[in-house]
Amino acid sequence: MSDNIKGLLILLVGVLLIFTQDVLIKYTIFDASLMQILVFRGFIGFLLLAAYLTYNKQPVIFRSAHPYIAIFRGSTFFFGFTMFFISLSQISLAEATSLFFVSPFFMTIFSYFILKKNFGINRLFSICIGFSGTILIIKPEFNNINIYMFFPIIAACSYSLSMVLAKKTAGNDSLFQQTFHVYIGAFIGGSIISVLIHNYDFNLSIFYILSNPWIFNDYRTFGLIIFISIVGGLGLFCLIGAYRLASPLSCSILEYIHLIFAIVVGYFIFSEIPDLYSFIGIFLIVSSGIFIVFRENKLEELVVAKTTLRT
Repeated sequence: MSDNIKGLLILLVGVLLIFTQDVLIKYTIFDASLMQILVFRGFIGFLLLAAYLTYNKQPVIFRSAHPYIAIFRGSTFFFGFTMFFISLSQISLAEATSLFFVSPFFMTIFSYFILKKNFGINRLFSICIGFSGTILIIKPEFNNINIYMFFPIIAACSYSLSMVLAKKTAGNDSLFQQTFHVYIGAFIGGSIISVLIHNYDFNLSIFYILSNPWIFNDYRTFGLIIFISIVGGLGLFCLIGAYRLASPLSCSILEYIHLIFAIVVGYFIFSEIPDLYSFIGIFLIVSSGIFIVFRENKLEELVVAKTTLRT
């Protein structure tokens, strides 16, 4: 079996695990503490990755050659996915997932400013199509704006910025080091927010879901939190392994299966049915996102070809 096939199989497992995590968080978000889930997931993910490196006799290194960027990346990643999980309490799973898939457009923008990667008219047109899809899903009305619809977009922006910064520091920080930074960011960020919320009287308003107390004495809920943490940690680990084995193009396309799962499971478990405009918006986002992935792969092949000819 080729590395590409192995990578795609691992990616499929990773997507299923991450999707399971999302469904369980949506199912328990009104009863369990989101911060407790994120703290536990960060801690368990850290332990799993450390155990993996130890088993393979590799050094466990989490310091960074770019400490300020590492701190910013970990914080940004944590903030983005906190916003995404909060949105699950108020909008459908399919809508939240599809809005998050605007991340390729943000990656294009951040790559231009941070990595100095230019893009042409085709990419610009694709970005416009993708964002028009988000408008169809959000359906903004000035007298009745659902603010939670913007949270997955904020998450996509934060995630994209984190990934572009990971690319920028990849020469000095390994993939495992960068993953440690994400886990540590979730552990520290979730702990700090929990302490602040439960010791000070904040008016949380639209973030009221963060005020849920940590649970230890309800063994069913606590066990579910541990399970979500393990599933989420393993899912992220599988995604990392998949991108190391398979081609990024194949992985990026296969990740859109997540959206199909979201529509199907949202209907059968949460009785969520996206309307016609949302389906059109989802189609536009997916189509333009796939176009960007293929376009990026084609440009990389051209660069490799030109480099080969020169040598």
